Amino acid sequence: GVCEASLRRFRQRLNASAMRVFARGLFPSALCSLLLLGWGSGRVAALVTPGPRLPSLRRAAPLRTPPKMMFDRISEAMSSAGQLLRGKKTLTENNVNAALADVKRALLDADVNLKVANDLIKNVKEDVLGKEVVEGATPDQMFIKCMNDELISLMGAEAAPLADRRKRDADGKVLAAGDRPTVVLLAGLQGAGKTTACGKLARYCKEDEKAPRNVLLAACDVYRPAAIKQLEILGEQVGVDVYTEGTEASPVDIASNAFQKAKQEGYDTLIVDTAGRQVIDEDLMAELRGIKDALEPDETLLVVDAMTGQEAATLTARFDSEVSITGAILTKLDGDTRGGAALSVNAISGRPIKFAGVGEKMDALEPFYPDRMASRILGMGDVVTLVEKLEKEVSEKQAERMVNKMLDQTFDFDDFLQQTKMVSNMGSMAGVLKMLPGMAGQLSNDQLRMAEKRMARAEGLIQCMTPKERKTPDLLIRDRSARARLIRIATASGQSLDEASQFISEFQQMRSMMSSMGKNMMGNAGPDGMGMPGQAPSPEMAAGNRDMRRAMKKKEKKDDTKNSGFGVSSGLPKKGRKRKR
Repeated sequence: GVCEASLRRFRQRLNASAMRVFARGLFPSALCSLLLLGWGSGRVAALVTPGPRLPSLRRAAPLRTPPKMMFDRISEAMSSAGQLLRGKKTLTENNVNAALADVKRALLDADVNLKVANDLIKNVKEDVLGKEVVEGATPDQMFIKCMNDELISLMGAEAAPLADRRKRDADGKVLAAGDRPTVVLLAGLQGAGKTTACGKLARYCKEDEKAPRNVLLAACDVYRPAAIKQLEILGEQVGVDVYTEGTEASPVDIASNAFQKAKQEGYDTLIVDTAGRQVIDEDLMAELRGIKDALEPDETLLVVDAMTGQEAATLTARFDSEVSITGAILTKLDGDTRGGAALSVNAISGRPIKFAGVGEKMDALEPFYPDRMASRILGMGDVVTLVEKLEKEVSEKQAERMVNKMLDQTFDFDDFLQQTKMVSNMGSMAGVLKMLPGMAGQLSNDQLRMAEKRMARAEGLIQCMTPKERKTPDLLIRDRSARARLIRIATASGQSLDEASQFISEFQQMRSMMSSMGKNMMGNAGPDGMGMPGQAPSPEMAAGNRDMRRAMKKKEKKDDTKNSGFGVSSGLPKKGRKRKR
């Protein structure tokens, strides 16, 4: 019973996530991006339309072979393992061994530590071996469920929050100041990105919506040329004060004086940037121990480069034995890395990954969530992080307005422009699209660059439209002056008439898909708007949908009586229509 309930919750995960994305207003952004990328409507529908089946490991074939990005090789191995188990009635030692063989090769190819890979394979095998496939599930789905649980356990089970001495309530809001500033000490080798991580972490603490912090940065790297100047520039960019004493002072004295300044002037968080070395040596460790003794930091975070693979785990364990760290910040996690560091750090060192650097911008630092990372590894995207990003860009009222416009097909070019800009504000198109379920390994860098160019061309066309044309897309679709308008817009934007017509056609298709998929998803939602897609809607919901359809029909009839000649909603002269008797 426990296994069946667990599988049922896992089955609901992907289907319910599509509903959450739609309900928060992200659906139009994702759909705009995918359609402009060149995906057919059927492939887009397969990603976002809910259904009663369990999530399958099988994904749509890529348009072309994409470069292997982080975890893509592991995701492909998971898919192959699921296909080997598909159709089996029982998970036996023979078929499980065959499925796990490719997974182990993929883990080692991703530079996962050998002991970690062996332990993961062993635990998954013990978990699934000999289990009967429960009703409504298939062997590949039970396999991915067990793999998901083991990956989460491997990376730390739960997210590890940053220390905070302030008193906070259950919702995270600050009730009272702490007895002293919270001290965060950053350490690591040269080139890992410590100084940049200091700036990003300062911004993250300052911009915390529930409990923003008053942050002071301390520049204790007196050896690397321009390290202090770099921290000052980063502090200015994120709006945080930086304490410096130049390159002649002792790092221990700088740290102590910075702490006194933070305590006297009301800073609640002190982030200390320390010096690094090319290799671990006794001088580096002695200096870190001196700063730790002077500050007694609440957090000692090791900044490690994700591109070092399993070496990052060994480095974390070594630093922990020398200076007792509390966690790690994994940088460059968005690069062309193999992902071994993310899977190995906690398992080898016993210290959690607290943050992950996912880009070059100062806002590209995110808390590390093991369950979300496991979802990405298994090719199921990361909808929760996507929705959190969206919540920073759009309010509940704006999201509700956008959903209503999608349902009644009044989504216009201004809305399109707003949505594409929102995607840009949330990060790169690659980062946004690859968080969607089923998108892992589907998009090459060439395809993403092509999509961004098409987005720019679409924006150029919209900018050349009149305000009335932006608000009334039918003027460019059904109106008798549509062709003349398109010629004018294409000429003004420096594009051909064919390119302009193609965009209008894609936009029209997108609007229709938004409406039909949206009604399907809303109709399948439960009373809380988050019910299981694939289930029949309740009588109350069905009645609401009927009322909506009747209201829309009345509106269409009313519009028909207002319009005459060419340009009415059907595109035909009013007197040429046939009416039912």
